[in-house]
Amino acid sequence: MSDYDVIVIGAGGGGVSAGAILAREGRKVLVLEQSDLIGGCCSTFEKEGFKFDAGASIVEAIDSIENAFLRLGTTFQKEVDLIPCDPVYSCVLRDDTRLKIPFSVQGTVEALSKLSEQDGKNFSAFAEFNAEIHAETKKGFFTSPANSFGDFARILRASPGLLKHNELFTSSYQDILRKYFKSSKVQETMSFQTWYVGLPPELALGIFALLAYLEHEGVWYPRGGMGSIPEALARCGEMNGMEVRLKSRVKKVMVHDRRVQGVVLDDGTEITAPVVVSNINAKTLYLELVGEEHLHPLARFGIKSYEPSISAAMVCLGVDYEPPLDAHHTMITAPYEEMNDYWWNRLDKGLLPKEQFGLVCWATKSDPSLAPEGCHAINVIFMAPYSLAGSDWDKEKERFLEDSIAYLARKAVPGLSDHVKVAELITPFDYERRLLHPGGAIYGLQEDLVAQTVFRPRSKSKSIGGLYLAGASTHPGGGVPLVIGSGIIASDLVSKYE
Repeated sequence: MSDYDVIVIGAGGGGVSAGAILAREGRKVLVLEQSDLIGGCCSTFEKEGFKFDAGASIVEAIDSIENAFLRLGTTFQKEVDLIPCDPVYSCVLRDDTRLKIPFSVQGTVEALSKLSEQDGKNFSAFAEFNAEIHAETKKGFFTSPANSFGDFARILRASPGLLKHNELFTSSYQDILRKYFKSSKVQETMSFQTWYVGLPPELALGIFALLAYLEHEGVWYPRGGMGSIPEALARCGEMNGMEVRLKSRVKKVMVHDRRVQGVVLDDGTEITAPVVVSNINAKTLYLELVGEEHLHPLARFGIKSYEPSISAAMVCLGVDYEPPLDAHHTMITAPYEEMNDYWWNRLDKGLLPKEQFGLVCWATKSDPSLAPEGCHAINVIFMAPYSLAGSDWDKEKERFLEDSIAYLARKAVPGLSDHVKVAELITPFDYERRLLHPGGAIYGLQEDLVAQTVFRPRSKSKSIGGLYLAGASTHPGGGVPLVIGSGIIASDLVSKYE
């Protein structure tokens, strides 16, 4: 007899959703998490009375999350207090123009009209088009397996509207923006969202232009921090018998005759199960935990060919004043040409942008309980290279933190430098050490054309029986709703095949 029916490696959103659903179905499930927090890049930590999110900063397109909670016999809204964010974001453009983007489409038309009257009007058509695309994706695109071309054909049959718009898969994000908007400033207000999939506007697929619209179907912040979402999933799982062990790092997946037998922990403890669901990076899973010796040569070549996603640096600040911001999110933007140039000419060389662009997250605007009375918590995320030219993040950490605070005070948050009481920088090295993301990759694997849907590592392993994948490095990709969707996919596949 095995110790458990299912072992889940990693308590990120994909892991806890898969584990909770399988526990609800009556399986004996153990979730093993190497850190002391649930959630991975969707976790919340405390420092000197301030609570900071370690990665994700809002949630939108919540259909797959609602689906997961319905599978658990409850609702997302019942388990998590969701605070709506309006305006959905504010912009500080490269030339210091400031613009507030409201939730309503009509309000956004009026806001963009201040930059270009014609482009303001064009936003209505952009929104209408993307509302149609989003309606098609809700038919199962993000909660259906894509392990084969047959699976992909079934997804498209369920969402026939996607077939009418081939340009979404053959064009880039910037191509779609340029189709609807002619003003460079208007394009700039919607260019930063391409980094939500870890790619510059020139490389992100056209379908990701949907991200520049989705905020207008709702943006929410969970009370208590982003970690409230995976914690709620874990809580529901535990109510159905799921066991969660923190500070329990898996060193090896036991394999015999190309079938999983369980796992081995760092301390040598062996725990057996006929099914393992992995929520960790797929390259780490196959090359380190499973071992190359258990992979077919083609599988070995394939997994090695994947590129890790972009890494990031997160500045976490506790301040003793109300920052002069006007939205939960403030985007410090740049023209898309500048973002493309950063990708092609600086990132691989270990060089930071000449002028930063990033996302300021004022969490206490939505939830004041995250900071002591009279204080506020701010997170700022910058896309950053893992390797720095002529140095490394351990050496540059303090300097980068000081420079970032000075830059933010000058560019977007006046007075900031005089009010910082708590400051911490999460570097790409920290993401690798704390969350075990190789290369600090915050979205798992790169999400360009050759790593989408059927081209990503399969949710049901073809190499190892009883092994299933969830999380950012399998379909449908990175982001809170998507990784939870991957957990639904993995649990459905386990129910079907095991």
